[in-house]
Amino acid sequence: MTSIQGEIVIGRPMSEVFDFVADERNEPMYNPRMLSAEKLTEGAIGNGTQFRATIKSMGRPLDMLLETTDYQRPTRLANTTTMSSAEIRGF
Repeated sequence: MTSIQGEIVIGRPMSEVFDFVADERNEPMYNPRMLSAEKLTEGAIGNGTQFRATIKSMGRPLDMLLETTDYQRPTRLANTTTMSSAEIRGF
């Protein structure tokens, strides 16, 4: 299992940053590899919210399903990303 950790300081209120990051439709704005993202489930973002996304992987598009698995606004966000080649759990 690989573990990736990092930290960044953003001069905005924590709840505002949390809401922006929790909505995967925003990721193409800050991740150049993310080509598109759309919300599949109805209602507010929370546990069980699903998104379909496409990233550029080795020069080719790769489709994935992202599901929010832990949503405790504004301090904890986790998701599972499922694609043809892997399943990734992020906390």
